[in-house]
Amino acid sequence: METSNQLALEVPIISARYARRFIQFMERRGVKRQAILTHTGIPDAMLDNPDASMSMAQVTSLLSKAEWLMTDERAPFQFGQELDLPSHGLLGFAVLGQENPRQLISMIVQYLRVGLPLMDMELSSSGTTFRIRLMDTWTLGPLRPCLTKIYMGSIQRIAAQVCSHFEIQFDFDTTLEPETWQALASDCEFRFNAPFSQVTMPLAGRPIRADNAELQFLLARHRNPTESATRQADETLMQVRELIMSQPGRPCTTDNIARRLGMSTRTLRQHLASAGASFRELRNEIRENFATLYLRDTNVPLESIAEKLGFSDQAGFTKAYRTWTGTTPGDVRRQARKAP
Repeated sequence: METSNQLALEVPIISARYARRFIQFMERRGVKRQAILTHTGIPDAMLDNPDASMSMAQVTSLLSKAEWLMTDERAPFQFGQELDLPSHGLLGFAVLGQENPRQLISMIVQYLRVGLPLMDMELSSSGTTFRIRLMDTWTLGPLRPCLTKIYMGSIQRIAAQVCSHFEIQFDFDTTLEPETWQALASDCEFRFNAPFSQVTMPLAGRPIRADNAELQFLLARHRNPTESATRQADETLMQVRELIMSQPGRPCTTDNIARRLGMSTRTLRQHLASAGASFRELRNEIRENFATLYLRDTNVPLESIAEKLGFSDQAGFTKAYRTWTGTTPGDVRRQARKAP
C-alpha cells in the first residue's frame, strides 16, 4: 500500500470494536486469535477497550494476516453480512429509528463514510433505485478486494430492510462459480470484472421514474401543474441531499450538482425554493452532521475534518461550526471523550 502521507497511516481512525468482531468471526472459522494478531501491532487489551481506535496501518496489517489464513474467498463478504446496524455502535442504533427508506439509505452511507473510513462511497439515485459505488482512497493494493467484499456484505445486510434485490459488481475476478456466490444471499446478483465496484438496489415496492430531471419536470407540469411540480421539487430536494452527502467538500457546488442532475443551475434553484430549501442551507446542514459524526465518533484530526468538508483551513471550519451549533469543534470532542 502506497500513500503520499505515511503519518496518516498511524492516525487512529476506526473503533477497535470492528477488530474484535472480526477476530471473533475468524475464531468461529477455526483460526486462533494469536495466529491473527501476531506482528499486527494490535494488543489484546485494545480489543477489549470500548474506547480504543485503530490506525489504518493496524487495519491493513490485520487484514493482510487474516486474508492469508482464510480458506474461502467469500469469507470477507460473510463477515460484512454480520455487520448489522447495532454492530456499528450508538449511531447505528440511531439509524434504526429512521422510517423513511430513502433517508435510511442516505444515512447508511453517511455513517459508513465517517465511522468506517477505509473506503470512500459515492451515492446516487434514479427514481427509487440507488447506487453505491466504492472508491479506494488509500491505495489498498492487494487488500482492496477483501475490504470491498466486507463493505458490500454490510451494505447488503443493512439495506435489506428496505430493498429486496441487489446487483453487486466487483472490479476484480473470482475463482468460484456464480452459484457458489449466490448461496450467500438469494436476493443478490454477483458480477465480477466490472468497471467499478458498486451495488445497485431498488427500494422494494416503489415505482422507478425517469432519469432526466428537466424532461420529467415538464411532463409533470403538463399532467398536473401544482401537484406534480411539488412532487418534482421534493424529488429534486432528496437527490440534491444525496449528492451533497456523497461529496460534501469543495467539488460540491450548485453548478456541479445541477450538471449531475441533468438540469440548469436556475432550474435547480427553482426546485429547491419550491421545496422550501436552498442549496447553501442543505450543504451546511449536511456538513454540520458530518462534522459532528467525525468529532464524536472518531479521532480524525480537526484539520483533516476541515479539509474533508471543503474548508481551506481549520480556522474557517471552527468559525463555521460555531455559527451552526453555538459551540466549537474542540468543545464537542472534549465532551464526547468525557461521556461514559
